[in-house]
Amino acid sequence: MSRALSLGRSVRAFHHYHHHHHHHHANPHSNLLKALSSTTSPNPNPNLARPFSSLSPSPSSSGAEFRKYLGYLALLLGCGVATYFSFPFSDSAKHKKAQLFRYAPLPEDLHTVSNWSGTHEVQTRVFHQPESLEELEQVVKDANEKKQKIRPVGSGLSPNGIGLTRAGMVNLALMDKVLEVDEEKKRVRVQAGIRVQQLVDAIKDHGITLQNFASIREQQIGGIVQVGAHGTGARLPPIDEQVISMKLVTPAKRTIEVSKEKDPELFYLARCGLGGLGVVTEVTLQCVERQQLVEHTVISDMKEIKKNHKKLLSENKHVKYLYIPYTDSVVVVTCNPVSKWKGPPKFKPKYSHDEAIQHARDLYQESLKKYRPELTTAESSEDNEPDINELSFTELRDKLLALDPLNRDHVIRVNQAEAEFWRKSEGYRVGWSDEILGFDCGGQQWVSETCFPAGTLAKPSMKDLEYIEDLKKLIEKEEIPAPAPIEQRWTACSKSPMSPASSSAEDDIFSWVGIIMYLPTMDARQRKEITEEFFHYRRLSQTQLWDKYSAYEHWAKIEVPKDKDELVALQARLRRRFPVDEYNKARKELDPNGILSNNMLGKLFPSPDTI
Repeated sequence: MSRALSLGRSVRAFHHYHHHHHHHHANPHSNLLKALSSTTSPNPNPNLARPFSSLSPSPSSSGAEFRKYLGYLALLLGCGVATYFSFPFSDSAKHKKAQLFRYAPLPEDLHTVSNWSGTHEVQTRVFHQPESLEELEQVVKDANEKKQKIRPVGSGLSPNGIGLTRAGMVNLALMDKVLEVDEEKKRVRVQAGIRVQQLVDAIKDHGITLQNFASIREQQIGGIVQVGAHGTGARLPPIDEQVISMKLVTPAKRTIEVSKEKDPELFYLARCGLGGLGVVTEVTLQCVERQQLVEHTVISDMKEIKKNHKKLLSENKHVKYLYIPYTDSVVVVTCNPVSKWKGPPKFKPKYSHDEAIQHARDLYQESLKKYRPELTTAESSEDNEPDINELSFTELRDKLLALDPLNRDHVIRVNQAEAEFWRKSEGYRVGWSDEILGFDCGGQQWVSETCFPAGTLAKPSMKDLEYIEDLKKLIEKEEIPAPAPIEQRWTACSKSPMSPASSSAEDDIFSWVGIIMYLPTMDARQRKEITEEFFHYRRLSQTQLWDKYSAYEHWAKIEVPKDKDELVALQARLRRRFPVDEYNKARKELDPNGILSNNMLGKLFPSPDTI
């Protein structure tokens, strides 16, 4: 009896999981459930069973029929019991994807590690978080002896999950101290696990800050340096250029320190080393004087941008363009130090924040009537909907897109609402650089960002604007439901050979362009459809633009192709741009057992013996 109850509980648990996580799919096990339930109740109308003969069955033949079906029933029950004991399904296994008979209890030591957007996730039993250099050295030594993977992973913010592997990881979140501040030289030495915002807060009283920032502040310093992240400003290089020296814990050579003076070749290679040359444990950064910036936001169009582009790049410390697909609107955001003589500009905005966002609110209410009429009643709205007046624009955009994320006409209307929001948000904002240079990127998303040469500051090639024009034409021709914004930023070059902005010519500038599709829903089917559409969008950009403009993807956003021929083509393409042989040679010397690598690094940079 207890076994029968357990079997029923197992099936019910499966059904609950499947309904809760995949309610939009037909249940592939419905026939199994029906069969099991049919065994508990007799046929309400046995006369409906089709006889094997037109003659009326005799009592003896009826008994034979009865015994036959009783045999079927016993066989079915036996199979069910055998299945239960062979493939147990406990409540702790509900993290598994719905696949027939592949369930196992979730061990207590199994860690689930996901990137921020939920697009990449692994489960591992090996997840180290050392608290000191000595502890980290021991972790690396032990792992190397056992040939156990310990891939360095930071805050998990990379869209492509470059730091993830189920084989094992090491994370330095508990090594997050500021070790030394040199106010005179404006330098700071930190443990690599410190987050950007932590570091900025810790050194602001010393009157210094970082030279530039990416859109967000939650990255660990080790991670943001290793993937070649960047801010914006044609005179400012990517963040790896701020590194003066660094300490690496390596499997083969233990702890080493590299700098411009000490092993410069390895230093430049390791600055943007993708976590493959050693676990970055300490970083010394060149900082700048902390200062307030004036941010100026204005709406323009491509015609005006072309006229003023050279001036905008050369006269502003920070500048970025936000293009809104299917419109001619370009949001221009510039940031410059507050004038010591004039002070901050005196400006009164034409519109309040509520007035700027009202068009999007109205569109949401209107769209609800079309897509969710059941939510337009006051009662339903109170129960299920947050007050839209409390939402930021990016939160409201997510809710709008979630109604019909792949309907081009709907996306166009959302983009038009965004253009209106920015038109009514023109003006100035004053604050410290770490406050001003951030950008609300919105919710979970797929993103692809490419970097390509754009001439020099003295003589821009204008290829950056041509790239955008080609991209927008591509979007409109292919009717891609592309949301806003397409973000364009610039940096000076980097001396790190593995940086997408690497160049030996000091005055070269590079443009970075990001395309995006949001994942504004947790509905698995919708997320899958958005993912497929995004990769179609990305593939069109790749085939029609990347080679034409010598564009290469950001290391934290590159995705490894599943197709073998495409992977071979990507490997060859990377070899044309980056010193792959030198990088692989350094990996072999410092990490001969490949314990710091993962599947992504192995596929992007295969060693000669694995090609």
